[in-house]
Amino acid sequence: MADLLTAPPVLPGHFAFFFDLDGTLAEIKPHPDQVVIPTAVLQMLDQLSQMNEGALALISGRSMAELDMLARPYRFPLAGVHGAERRDIHDQTHIVSLPDDLIALLHTQLTSELARLAGTELEAKGMAFALHYRQAPQHEAVVLALAKTLVDAHPQLALQPGKCVVEIKPAGINKGAAISAFMGTAPFKGRTPVFVGDDLTDEAGFAVVNRAKGMSVKVGPGETNAGWRLGNVGSVWQWIMDVANQQIAQHSGRSQYGSLSRHL
Repeated sequence: MADLLTAPPVLPGHFAFFFDLDGTLAEIKPHPDQVVIPTAVLQMLDQLSQMNEGALALISGRSMAELDMLARPYRFPLAGVHGAERRDIHDQTHIVSLPDDLIALLHTQLTSELARLAGTELEAKGMAFALHYRQAPQHEAVVLALAKTLVDAHPQLALQPGKCVVEIKPAGINKGAAISAFMGTAPFKGRTPVFVGDDLTDEAGFAVVNRAKGMSVKVGPGETNAGWRLGNVGSVWQWIMDVANQQIAQHSGRSQYGSLSRHL
């Protein structure tokens, strides 16, 4: 869909919420370690989760350990590494792994090749690898070619391009599959899915949500399969607040939930 998409409406309903992190809940930074989710945003997410029986999950290319660190002190259901690792509402984890010898081989080859490309960075995630070139965009073509060569040589692997990054991950793993897995179990089951994301990695999630007649929301410009659009991270924060405040107003126990402040 083109850039003519409008902002998603704030509608009453029985929803399950899924949020990407970088570029959606938090501003993208030059280095992943610099990213922070503001305290007020985490409080809004926690309140939205409580009002929807815990049907709110973070879906990210980051590891679950990183997601937990960024979401502290709250503990949400998670899908990390694009769904290769997932934690449900009952704290049960579901992990997709690669053979140890393949992981070792990839780590050796990628470390050696990226060492020749100044400004690039290898992020090892256990069962996946992210090749970052945000600080060295001139190496984009070489990095993409390297990743493609390795994926083509190993059928267990798949390629996942993103913003100034390309990832090598287990085949069959994507954010859409992670959302589908969540939607098959309580408290997500039977609800209308809402997924907000900003990157190419989120398009598989949008496709799953669209098939379920849910609400898919693209953050920022660019072609997308999402049905709605929010302009930037600040717009996401405001929209979350608007949704939470509407649910507070409709909630039968209004004394339990006070209106959220509009000052972020």
